Parts: sequence; structure tokens; C-alpha cells
Amino acid sequence: MAQQDYVPRPDLEFLPMHDQFKTGLTSLGADLGVTPAEITEITNDNTALHTKSTAAVSAASAAKTANADFRATRKPAEKRLRNLAQRIKPHPAYTPAKGQTLGIIGPEDTTDLTTAKPTLVIVSLGQGVTEISFNKSVSDGVAIYTQRGAETAWTFLSRDTSSPYVDNRALLVAGQPELRRYRAKYLLGDEEVGLWSDDASGTAQP
Repeated sequence: MAQQDYVPRPDLEFLPMHDQFKTGLTSLGADLGVTPAEITEITNDNTALHTKSTAAVSAASAAKTANADFRATRKPAEKRLRNLAQRIKPHPAYTPAKGQTLGIIGPEDTTDLTTAKPTLVIVSLGQGVTEISFNKSVSDGVAIYTQRGAETAWTFLSRDTSSPYVDNRALLVAGQPELRRYRAKYLLGDEEVGLWSDDASGTAQP
């Protein structure tokens, strides 16, 4: 049986592998024909990797905090902006040109749902439950169809106007994981429009 590459691709897995290599090389290098200079190079690489990894983790944590602070600041700022714009637009002196200057006229929506398709993301929540997230775009919602287990025919599951949809049907066989496949179309009123989404699947875990 063919072996996988011994160097892991994910950065978080590469660092401990490099640690192991450096430690082993320190004790075995001379026996294996590795020069002291080469061992020093590997040791220096390892030190640099740990330094950069620490900086990356710190930066990611700082970015997460900064993004959360921005979102917390945006919420009341957006509310005040919307409230004031809503008051300005009915004012007798308001004109579309002034609205453009203030940036309170949205761009024309050119979305054509007859050629659009939803995007689905499936997450298993355990206890036989899967969650289907979808982008609503400018539609009224989506019609969701499903297959599960060995089924080959698509059957209607539900219509939903707010993402996500939670599929909490009982498992076909109690206690056994179950493959579930989904696809969807946009809704305008009660009518299905546009193209089928790409098929998406997830495993409902017991």
C-alpha cells in the first residue's frame, strides 16, 4: 500500500512534525551522516517557525477581537444612519441628487432569479439532525428537496423563508449514520424559479 507524504500540508501539523525531526536529528544526525552545520540549519529553521507561529496566532487573535469590536460598533452606527436617512428622504427639500451625494440610494438590483441558483451548506448537528444554510438573495425563500440513504429519487422536503433549515427527521435506521443529500430552488411567492442548486450532502450522526 502506498504511503502518504510524511510532510503534513496543514501548517498546524507541520510544526510538531518539524519539532520531532529536529529533536531526532540532534541525537541521530551524526550516525546518519548529517553535519553539525546542517543540524544547526534545521535548529534555526525550527526556532524561526516557532517565532512566526506565535506571531501568527497572536495576530489571528487580535484580528478576531478587532473584527468583533468593529461589528459591535457598526450596529448602533448603522441604526443611527438608517434612522436619519429614513427621516431625510420624505423631507420636502430632498432630491435624488442629494440622496446620491449622501450615498443613501442603493444600486439598481439586476439579479435575475430565473437564471440564479441557491448555494447550500450542510452541517451535522448530531442526534440525527442536519442543518441546511442557504443564501436567499432577493427571493422569498427556497424549496428544498432531498435524498437519503440509498434513495435515488428526489423528494420534496420543505419550503423555508429564513436560513438555516433544520432537518430533524428520524434516522432511517436508529443508531446508524445516514447520508443525506439536498438541492433547492428559489421561490417567488409560491412558485419555484431559477436553476437547481448544486447538490450538497452531509451525514446525519446518531
